[in-house]
Order: sequence, then C-alpha cells, then structure tokens
Amino acid sequence: MIGAQEACKGLVGTHDFSSFRAAGCQAKSPVRSLDELNVTEVPSTPYFPSITERAWSNLNNGDPLACSGQPKTETVGVATNVEEVNGSTDGDSFGARRRHRCYVVTARSRGFLYHQVRLLVGVLKCVGTGELTVADVERILEEKTVAATKPMAPASGLYLARVKYEFP
Repeated sequence: MIGAQEACKGLVGTHDFSSFRAAGCQAKSPVRSLDELNVTEVPSTPYFPSITERAWSNLNNGDPLACSGQPKTETVGVATNVEEVNGSTDGDSFGARRRHRCYVVTARSRGFLYHQVRLLVGVLKCVGTGELTVADVERILEEKTVAATKPMAPASGLYLARVKYEFP
C-alpha cells in the first residue's frame, strides 16, 4: 500500500473535490480541506472476519478454517482481502490458509462532501492493487468530474469512528 500512502499525500490539503462527490451532493462548494488521509494495515482479528470467513463459518458448522480447493477473492469495505487454499504439495503449506489483510483508512476534515470518503477509499484501493497510479489520482482530482473516479467503496465495512467538536 506504499502507492496508496503516496496518493494520500497528494489528496491532503485544500482542493476542489468535485471528482469525489456524488451527483446528488447538495453542498454549495466542492472545495474542502482534507487535514489527514492515510492507510494503515492492521492485524486481522476475529472481531473483523471477512465475508468469506463468515460464509464458510455458517456452511461448515462454525469452523471458519474449513476450506475447499477453490481460491476465493473478495473486496470488503476498505480492504482488498485475499484468502486462498495453497495447493502445493509440501507438507507444511498444504491446506494452509492465508488470513485476509485488513486496512484502516483514516480521513479527517472539518466537513466532507456526499460520498467523498467512499470515493476516496475506492480510488486508494485501486492504487493499492495497481489498477491506478499516483499520477492517475492527481489526474482524477484535476478533472473535477465524478465520472473520472473509479467505483466508490461499498458502505459495508465503513463506519464513523469519532466526531470531535471544537468549541471556542
């Protein structure tokens, strides 16, 4: 996710975020100041199982480690998760399963546009997977049209962690 961190640096600051607002956004101005934007990989925990783990847990009588011979890929919220059954024949890795990777995207601003964070997360995910480059993100920001932005991240897996009000 090194590329995603570089993309974050280019998005922090005061910009016209027209490319990162939904068509139904009613804000008078698309100009916003993004004070912080970063992507951090966090350890996978049982409290945040992937969709595949939840589905397999239900299908395999609660055993999330039961697996089939088919690789599974999925996208969950702010992370691209890859889970697979290794098909090699050496005794140590046969049937071993890699855990999904979890990422936390932190965005801090005095105000956001409608769907701004979901669109930012979608673009950062594409940078992290190599579908977009940092230069593409800069181009998207300059185009000032949501049509230039990759699909937005789904709402599942995204949540508001904290609101902080500053009083004079």
